[in-house]
Amino acid sequence: MARKLFLFIIFVLALTIFTFGCKQKKPEQVSDDGSKRRKRIAVVISTLNNPWFVVLGNTAKERAEQLGYQATIFDSQNDTAKESDHFDNIIAGGYAAILFNPTDADGSIANVKKAKEADIPAFCIDREINSNDVAVTQILSDNYSGCVELGQYFVKKMNKKGKYVELLGILGDNNTWNRSKGFHSVVDNYPELKMVAQQTAEFDRTKAMEVLESILQANPEIDAVFCGNDAMAMGAYQAIVAADKADKVMVFGFDGAKDVIDSIHDAKIAATGMQFPRKMARMAAEQADEYIKGRRDFPQKVPVAVELVTQENIAKYTAYGRQSER
Repeated sequence: MARKLFLFIIFVLALTIFTFGCKQKKPEQVSDDGSKRRKRIAVVISTLNNPWFVVLGNTAKERAEQLGYQATIFDSQNDTAKESDHFDNIIAGGYAAILFNPTDADGSIANVKKAKEADIPAFCIDREINSNDVAVTQILSDNYSGCVELGQYFVKKMNKKGKYVELLGILGDNNTWNRSKGFHSVVDNYPELKMVAQQTAEFDRTKAMEVLESILQANPEIDAVFCGNDAMAMGAYQAIVAADKADKVMVFGFDGAKDVIDSIHDAKIAATGMQFPRKMARMAAEQADEYIKGRRDFPQKVPVAVELVTQENIAKYTAYGRQSER
């Protein structure tokens, strides 16, 4: 009798443990599924039709993956409608955060706002939005100061006189105007420096070539071209070569892209402003990780210094950064 009672007690205990374990298993699985779903980070890039943004996007993805997240890159193709579709898909997919390179300073605000309302934080990289209360933070190159220094070098190379053309980037992008304003804050102080044309080429290499070819027909005697990014600088250089003026017209860019760094080294391009896309992308991924883990005290804007790259100091630099940081 005692033996039967003992076996019965063992059976009851085993059944209790088994039942408890089964009850606990399902919530753990749900929790794991939810955790995996929230361990994804979206990387939304304005355009992948520019090597500089490819580096920005790939670095952000790589750093997010190093931190333990699944990361997906979305290409907006400089189209706010495509960008909006990406945000809808990201919200529906329940991503944990968005590393965001906006297409438009005003047009992109609504996308960041709807992500915030869905409890998905956005971290702007390189391009900003004209709002200080929807993105968690905005990591931006100090475009204005970078182009002040570039303008000073421009004045020096031009010997304070001559005719020049300015090629602007996308008109809805604050970077376009911050660079232009920084440049003109210096150059406009020299009355013998004459800007004969100022047109947008939308940060695009082919458009820059076409725009400058047209400008050169009306203004064949120019001494320099200041371009709002390196893609336009390379397009401008192509137009100058086609017009047989490569030895007469200096080209200035902004970005630190590989083809322009190589061209400065070969004495084809005069100078550029070196941004640091890898640094900005890594910072954004790391801040997203900190936010997901509970941090909330982020500055609204984080400026990243731009450095002047010329034929005199080119040995210190490589594409998208310093030689020492490779």
